[in-house]
Amino acid sequence: MDTQNLEKAAIKIQSWWRGNMVRWTLLHAALRAWVIQCWWRSMQAKMLEQRRRLALRLYTCQEWAVVKVQAQVRMWQARRRFLQAHQAACIIQSHWRWHASQTRGLIQGRYEVTASRLELDIEILMT
Repeated sequence: MDTQNLEKAAIKIQSWWRGNMVRWTLLHAALRAWVIQCWWRSMQAKMLEQRRRLALRLYTCQEWAVVKVQAQVRMWQARRRFLQAHQAACIIQSHWRWHASQTRGLIQGRYEVTASRLELDIEILMT
């Protein structure tokens, strides 16, 4: 073989080797890019799940706050109605007692409270 043929063969071998190396480098770069893309997609999915859970937690807190406010308003309304009914009952009782004392007789009495006992003297005068 002459030198020119050897040189051509060496050039073919070198170009084949460079082509293989370029293909290998491109393949590994593509594989690394694919790994990075998979990692990034998983990170995006985790961040989306975290945001979804946070939004759900905030919604739940707001709903509980609404429920608590509604319960407080209902309790206030029920308490107000109870106090109105209690006040009306006290007024009716006081009027009834006055009426009973006027129609049945007069109640007079005296009481004394000490630390250990209660002394009570009541006189009822019927008219």
